[in-house]
Formats: sequence, C-alpha cells, structure tokens
Amino acid sequence: MAREETSPRILDLPIGLAARGTRTESDSMGEIEVPAGHYWGAQTQRSLVHFNIGEDRMPKAVYHAYGYVKKAAAMVNARAGRLPRWKAGLICRVCEEIVSGGLDGEFPLYVWQTGSGTQSNMNVNEVISNRAIQLLGGRLGSKEPVHPNDHVNMGQSSNDTFVTAMHVAAVQATGDRLLPALARLRDAASARSREWDGVVKIGRTHLEDATPLTVGQEWSGYAAQLQDADDDLRHALTGLYRLAIGGTAVGTGLNAPPGFGDEAAARIARLTGHPFESAPNRFAAQASCDALVRFSAALRGLAVPLFKFANDMRWLGSGPRAGLHELVLPANEPGSSIMPGKVNPTQAEAVLMVAIQVMGNDGAVAMAGAEGNFELNAFRPIIIDNVLRSVRLLSDAMEHFRAFLVEGVKLDTARLAADVDRSVMMVTALSPAIGYDSAARIAHRALDEDLTLKDAALRSGVAESLYDRVVDPARLTRPGVASASDVT
Repeated sequence: MAREETSPRILDLPIGLAARGTRTESDSMGEIEVPAGHYWGAQTQRSLVHFNIGEDRMPKAVYHAYGYVKKAAAMVNARAGRLPRWKAGLICRVCEEIVSGGLDGEFPLYVWQTGSGTQSNMNVNEVISNRAIQLLGGRLGSKEPVHPNDHVNMGQSSNDTFVTAMHVAAVQATGDRLLPALARLRDAASARSREWDGVVKIGRTHLEDATPLTVGQEWSGYAAQLQDADDDLRHALTGLYRLAIGGTAVGTGLNAPPGFGDEAAARIARLTGHPFESAPNRFAAQASCDALVRFSAALRGLAVPLFKFANDMRWLGSGPRAGLHELVLPANEPGSSIMPGKVNPTQAEAVLMVAIQVMGNDGAVAMAGAEGNFELNAFRPIIIDNVLRSVRLLSDAMEHFRAFLVEGVKLDTARLAADVDRSVMMVTALSPAIGYDSAARIAHRALDEDLTLKDAALRSGVAESLYDRVVDPARLTRPGVASASDVT
C-alpha cells in the first residue's frame, strides 16, 4: 500500500499552453523534441513521426471513452491505497476535461498506428500527466509528481484498456446518437403508415404489377424492418458491455491487484450510465474483437433495410411524368445545374451511399477481427474507426432522411387511383371463381386489347355482379376477403 503523500496546492489554470518552439521529453528510447504548445509527450511524438499515414485520425470518441477508463482506474487505485488520493483526484480532474472534449486538440494520432492501440493509450497517459503537472505548477515532461506509466497507467496495459475504450466509445455513440435516430425514423415511418392505411395502391413483385395493398401496409413493412434492426443492435450491444480491463498484458491480470477489473468495470458503468461489467473471460476479450465484429454486423443489418427503404422512395417518387410518381418528394434544393425545375431524390441517394459505405466498413471489420495472433488481436484501430464511422454515418443519414424526405413526402393520389383502375393483376381475385386458366386469358386479353380488367372480364363472359363483388380493390388489401367461399 502506497504511503499517503501530502496534497500539494493545485492551481486553477485553464487548458492551454502559451509556450512556443519545442521542449525535450524522453521515453525508454531516449530524448525527442515535442511541440511546447501541446501536452503530449515522447511516445505520442514518435507515433506522429513514424505513422504519418493518410489523413484518418483516431476518433475523438475513443479518447473521451479513455477518460472514463483512466478515471475509473485512478479511483480504484486510490481506494486500494496504491495511489495517493490527491494524485488520483488530480488524474480524475484531467479525465473530466478529456471526457468533455476540452483536450481534443491533444490527441493527434493516426488510425494507422500500432494495432494494439499502445500509442493512443500512451497519448492519453502523457496528456493526463503533463496537464496534471501544469496544474501543480511543475515542469512539463518531468513526469513528476504524476508519471504517465507509474500513476496514470497503474494496473493497466494498452492491451486491456484500448479495447475497453473501444467498447465504451461504441456503446456511447450508439446510445447517444444511433438508437435515438433510428427510433425517430421508425416512428416517422409508422406515422405515415397509419396516415395512409386506407389508400389503395397496386403492389409490385419482380418490378411488375401485382395485387393491391394499401400505402399504409407498404410503409408498415419499412417500420417493421427498422424495428427488427433496432432489436438486433440492442442484442449486439450486450457483448460490448463486457470489458477487458483488468487483464493487463495477456489476460492474466499481471500488475493489477485482485478484483481490479471487476471494480473498474463497475466504476465505468456508474460513470457512463451503461451496464458495463467485467468480461467473464479476459483471454477471449483481449485475443479477439468478436463483440465488435458482431456489432458491426448488426450495423450492416441496419444498412440493408435502410437501403431498401431509400431505394423504394426514389423509385416510387420517379417522374413526375415519365416515372411511377406515387410519391411527391420534397423539393429541398435545385436538382440540376442545367434543367430548371428538376427535383431529385437526393436524401435517398445519400442514404444509399451511406449504406454502401457501412457494408464496406463491415467487411473491413470482419477481416480485421479474423486477424490477430495468440493472446492479442492487433488490428483494433481499424476496427473501432470503421465501427464508429458507421455509427456516425447511419445516425446522421437517418436524421436527414427522416427530416427532409419521410416527414415531407406526399402522395400523388390521382396517379395511385389511375393505376388501380387500370390494374390487370386484380384478376387474381377471380381465379378461385372461374379458374386460373380463364383468369389468365382475361388478363392477356386486357393487355392485348388495351382494355380495363373489368371490360375484358365482361367481354369474356364474367357476370358484372360477380366481378363487382369479387374485384373490390379495398377488400383485396385485407386478408381472407377474396377467399373461395366469398365467390361461390
């Protein structure tokens, strides 16, 4: 148990460093110059030099999640007497600045770095250390009296904390943005379904005319698909609630006291309001990213019905005179730089592109999840970057799709009625009464002679009373109305 040290005076200093030029920091590899105007240290700087690949930076959500992880660890270490309480309190204060986004400018590392996330973990450790030292009026880079490894990283490893931060970040992004956006879109689809429940239209299968249904029934299908995707996402979240923290290097918990992982997970749960718990098997939690792979698959599972929903909207809104034009899409912006007055299904197109990107992201996550060797999956940065990107894209796309298309779309009732009047496939309702072959001949006659279905039926010898009783578009949209017993 650490001897309790006397608490020094902590200064009330705003975030930021006015210094210019560089300062010298060191790590186990030796000394290196780092920007004097930033809090990060030697290992962060080495990563910026050696992994300056592309423009993709580690998502800030990972660092915000790390703020909870480091705060929970400091609280557990203080309670166990391993870390002086004042030092833990100072670490917690800086962690709160991280969670709030106040230190976002101090996390510059690229996605394409060490696959374990070690450099991002050390980036957090160094920033917490130097910000704490600043608040004590000390010299940045001295590692005194708050050391990035000995104190901030106490009882931890990158191998258990980075994947813990990944889970926390994914859960928070899903709870804060994705699920609410999905619920609002589902509710909007349900509202249109109820509003249009009595509006009859002609269904389509294989892109060809089929039997009638109501617009409301069609939209109820979209709402149900979204609800199913919501259910799958919530189920996949259960795997993300299990945290690897406490496993340290390979899952054994070396250098972490007994119960550290359980208590840290419980602290993270209290801090975030999500039901996190210690992973039942930390070897699996660190050697794989299976929970995130399954969650990414659920994100793809949402992208698929969104793709269908949006694709149907653009086809049903095609026209206005040479397309289907059952739907009148909102005119949000000019659709063409050369054709005046053109309105395009731009919100639907955006959703389609997002869905394609999410499906591609899932492919990368699955491949990275299958990689890794022995006690560590070392492809974590690409996994969390793609998962969080999918969550962000889906959340934003659903909000815009709802607000700028679903809630503003209208029906072309005249077109719907005309299509019902000229429909041929309602002949299906006659089949139980006159036989399939006779009904088929009537359908072909209507098409060949450009007749309405009723005219073709009457010219083929069907009694008008039978036709009017059986071929009732509204009745055909409800189960059992056109049964054989009704027509004999």
